[in-house]
Amino acid sequence: MTNDATLESARERYARRAWADAFRRFTLADRERALEVKDLERLAVTAYLVGDDDVYFAALERAYHACVEADEAARAARCGFWLGLHLMLKGEAGHATGWFARAHRLLEHAEGERVEHGYLLLPVAEQQIATAAYATAESTAAHAAAIGERFRDADLVACARHVQGRALLLNRQVRRGLALLDEAMVAVAARELSPIMTGLIYCSVIDACQQMYAVDRAREWTSALARWCDEQPEMIAFTGVCRVHRAEIMRLHGAWSDALDEARQACERCRQTNRQAAAAALYEEAEVHRLRGEFTAAEAAYRNASLWGLEPQPGLALLRLAQGRTDAAAAAIRRALVASAGDEVQRSRLLPAYVEIMLAVGDTVEARRACGELEALAGRFEADVVRGLAAQARGEVELAEGDAQSALASLRDAAHAWERIDAPYLTARVRMLQGLACRALGDEDGAALELEAAYASFQALGAAPDLAGIDALARYAPHAPQLTPRELQVLRLVSAGKSNKAIAAELSLSEKTVDRHLNNIFMKLDVSSRTAATAYAYRHRLFTPV
Repeated sequence: MTNDATLESARERYARRAWADAFRRFTLADRERALEVKDLERLAVTAYLVGDDDVYFAALERAYHACVEADEAARAARCGFWLGLHLMLKGEAGHATGWFARAHRLLEHAEGERVEHGYLLLPVAEQQIATAAYATAESTAAHAAAIGERFRDADLVACARHVQGRALLLNRQVRRGLALLDEAMVAVAARELSPIMTGLIYCSVIDACQQMYAVDRAREWTSALARWCDEQPEMIAFTGVCRVHRAEIMRLHGAWSDALDEARQACERCRQTNRQAAAAALYEEAEVHRLRGEFTAAEAAYRNASLWGLEPQPGLALLRLAQGRTDAAAAAIRRALVASAGDEVQRSRLLPAYVEIMLAVGDTVEARRACGELEALAGRFEADVVRGLAAQARGEVELAEGDAQSALASLRDAAHAWERIDAPYLTARVRMLQGLACRALGDEDGAALELEAAYASFQALGAAPDLAGIDALARYAPHAPQLTPRELQVLRLVSAGKSNKAIAAELSLSEKTVDRHLNNIFMKLDVSSRTAATAYAYRHRLFTPV
């Protein structure tokens, strides 16, 4: 095949989105005779999409220098933008800034406004977002979008609108922000954008929706991204990230085995090209293993996610809680919460676990404070999911404080939220808590119905630790329902004559935590000593199997 024929076949494969074949043919044509700028740009696109960063950078650098030599400053600046953007996404800030500076310098002497001026505003807006200057970022992105509209550049308009939307979301203007993301996604879904820009906006918008708990939108756009990826089987870029998003959604909807498969495939696909996505895939693996009671596998996956740069909380702390290492769980979640100061998105993810763990160590005062913070965040996020998390946390705290009637009302609010988004595990957890609240109110029939429903859901999901938790509840008669399962364990050991030190050793707690549990037991049972608490336990036959 002649060079011209090879090049023509490469362009034809490019048009058909047969990226791997186009990449091979452009590479072969380039060996026979150096490609011109337009084909160098096509080679760069195919290299990006098949995951060959080295060729991507080399081809774009060659295109940049060819444009500079041909005195095509604007086109060279566009090459510089794409080089800088990819470096920025890889976390190489210094190198990225250098390319952006080069591109800016090329445009200094350009007559009038160029569309490239708009493109070079995008990294400026991203930097402003990174420094929490959200209003300024929104204004910068709006300026870029206006330039894109004047030049009728669909890529620039869509990207700028989505950056505007993200800035508004982070500035808690949720409705306006989501509307702009939707506007950008209309262009994406209509296939109006270039391949790389399409994938970048898909992934960024889905991530923003998940951060803001816009579950329905995240699910909708993830399905669209999956279809787009499936249409291009030779594409490697974006497919791993797509699988991570699919794994998250599958886990939420209770398809845990499918979620685990997706996460593993995502990790394999991203391991060489996207460490951040690979770490997120490992965290998803860990979450499924933890929920299924596969603690060794969960621990390994959390540790690997951490090695790849991802904070493994709150999952690792919840794993420690499930293992009975309550004090380790408390130390880990406290440290993570302190580190998240000022980051409302991260705190909204940590606080539900923090409440659960604080209740497990008997610190109801701190659990109540954290619940209040979560409720305040729910008001700012304007998201049903955060309101559901806050309602569930409030119900857990009220139940621990002995206010079962209020707890039932809060838990019903949470149940409605989980049913709306089809989250069977979260629904089952709430039903278990509702069963405990019914028991506390003396409604044993209601308690049995809720616990049986929760048990059936946990069984269908394969949630072994939660099944064991319900089995443990069945070992206690229902006469002291205001005590938590951990408090019942402590009371059982106190009744057996064990010291605080011995109880701490048996339950993997600190003596301080045991002492806190005892104080809560004394308060709830209205007694003032270990002897009185033991007498209460025997008098009411708290440990008689039912």
